[in-house]
Amino acid sequence: MEFGLKNVVFIIVFLTAVGIFTKSMLRFISYLKLAQPDNRFDNISLRLLHTLSVAIFQKKILRDKAAGPIHAMIFWGFMILLFAALNSVMTGFGFHNFFNFLGPINSFITFFTDIFITLIIVGVIASLYRRYVMKVKRLQRDKHEAIEAGVILMTIFFIVTALMFENAASITLKLDASSAFRPIAMALSTIMNPDSANIIYNIAFWLHVILIMSFMNYLPYSKHFHVILSVPNVFFSKLTPNNMLKKIDFEAEGVEKFGVVDVEDFSWKTIHDGFTCTECGRCTSVCPANLTGKILDPREIIVQIRNRSKDKFPIMLKINEEAQKATSENREPINVVTEEEQVILDKKLIGDYINPEALWACTTCSACMQECPVNIEHVPAIVDMRRSLVMMDAEFPAELGGAFSNIENNSSPWAFPTSSRADWAEGTGVKEASENPEFDVLFWVGCAGSFDDRAKKITQAFAKLMQIADINFAILGKEENCTGDPARRTGNEYLADTYVKMNIETMNAYNVKTIVTTCPHCFNTLQNDYPQFGGNYEVIHHSQYLERLVNEGKIPLSNESHEQLHVTYHDSCYMGRLNSVYDEPRSMLKGIKGLTILEPEKTKDKGLCCGAGGGRMFMEENVGKHINIERTEGLLATGAKTIALNCPFCMTMINDGVKANEAEGVKVVDISELLLERVVK
Repeated sequence: MEFGLKNVVFIIVFLTAVGIFTKSMLRFISYLKLAQPDNRFDNISLRLLHTLSVAIFQKKILRDKAAGPIHAMIFWGFMILLFAALNSVMTGFGFHNFFNFLGPINSFITFFTDIFITLIIVGVIASLYRRYVMKVKRLQRDKHEAIEAGVILMTIFFIVTALMFENAASITLKLDASSAFRPIAMALSTIMNPDSANIIYNIAFWLHVILIMSFMNYLPYSKHFHVILSVPNVFFSKLTPNNMLKKIDFEAEGVEKFGVVDVEDFSWKTIHDGFTCTECGRCTSVCPANLTGKILDPREIIVQIRNRSKDKFPIMLKINEEAQKATSENREPINVVTEEEQVILDKKLIGDYINPEALWACTTCSACMQECPVNIEHVPAIVDMRRSLVMMDAEFPAELGGAFSNIENNSSPWAFPTSSRADWAEGTGVKEASENPEFDVLFWVGCAGSFDDRAKKITQAFAKLMQIADINFAILGKEENCTGDPARRTGNEYLADTYVKMNIETMNAYNVKTIVTTCPHCFNTLQNDYPQFGGNYEVIHHSQYLERLVNEGKIPLSNESHEQLHVTYHDSCYMGRLNSVYDEPRSMLKGIKGLTILEPEKTKDKGLCCGAGGGRMFMEENVGKHINIERTEGLLATGAKTIALNCPFCMTMINDGVKANEAEGVKVVDISELLLERVVK
């Protein structure tokens, strides 16, 4: 160990930097404490595995074949370079070649440090080229952001370049560890003589450590805070389906607000999301509303949550500190808020920071959350703000008023009486639960399947297939109510709460164990939301159930030669992205002789929403291109003459899209209808 003036100076600089950084992080933690509690410390082992997959191995980043590898190179490089940074710190404390005792392991670390320094340099140059030369659309923001991004990238460039020269000079001066193996630095060292190497070593060392410590302390005040927060954000992300919503306890005492009125009403995880966002724009680039010209920008939603937090939380902390001080001094608190701060407090999150119109444009398809590399939870935040607009301010699109009224009066978003729910079953032999209380499977028909003329044909086809398979099933008929999905996703949680509890009471009275449904929205709600209310059932979507019945031989398919049928299949968001059901319906379709599936460009977890989710089914689309037309064009581009679906909402939207495109000879069918056509008669 060697110790001198250089080490004294380093220790002073290091401790100062660590002190400033600690203060910044404590400030950030104090912000999180102002938000609502949320237990994100459950299932630690599963969270660690999830973090390893998404954060460390960059699973989601690598979905982008262009930018993904570039970012991964930079990230993995920095993971390796943590050892180099720690080695530099230990050198500053007087411990040269701290990791030399690791022997072969140090050889491995130093070799990959050399490689990743090079890869990071290449990655930074590629990033600069994409941002400032190619001008990739999602990366183009305002002037301030452009300057900041450039500064960050150049700082990274100089940090690793300084490290490379430090290592090369160290080799020339024979200061490097005996176990170190740095082929690139070794090649660079050959152009240095001992005199120049000594100067280069000292300049590079100080440049490296000062840039690292400066960078570390700059991060908490920039959008690149994600460098520190991204891995924790993935660890704390949802383990449940993407847009699964938190239940509101309307019977809790002292509750004065429902939904999110301002940032302190969010959970601490949402605030963490805001500061984690790097503004990469991947969420916005896949948003169906944004793609078709709507005002919704998922990235901007999260950025504005961060902006509001940065504006309001320091003032709240100031007020809280005065309140605590007053309590300790046994006096009344004084007003410590300045006029300028009061102006900030008087602003509204929804209105001054976030445009309400953007919130109502969301289809809750969760494409934004699927693509976000750090698992930011956009959709729950949007729905939470919808909740306050509906339940606190009674501000929502006029069309939703009709849907809410219909649900309240008719147990359905459509204006049909409950008594007619089972009219589709007349003459089919399908029995209601009251007629067949010993059924094995409850067929949850849903509102669309009960009342929409086109969807009723899907209901009848699926019921016929279950009869062919000799399934002992029943429907609830007039005892069935809306699952609550349209109300929940549009923010009317109180209305949804009423019907969820009514449905659970009815199903429990019949001792329901297994539910099958043709509607992905019903499926998602029954499967993921109802357990929060005490409704625990095995819920199966008909696309899964039909595959099971075919594989078990309960639905005999014809082996006769049929005309070749080219089908393109559209994944509904609520079965695909929200519940990862992609393979079962395709497997079932591939079992039909003579049928060929033609996949659209946007398919499976990269599929495009039809535009009906999140209550958009009941709202007009007055801005930009219609989402259903955009999606239909992508399906028609496959050349298939049959479009297969698994959702009654998608059926309405895609049918309208086919008509709008005047696509003659194109059939839009549900997978159950396709299957029924090929059953042995």
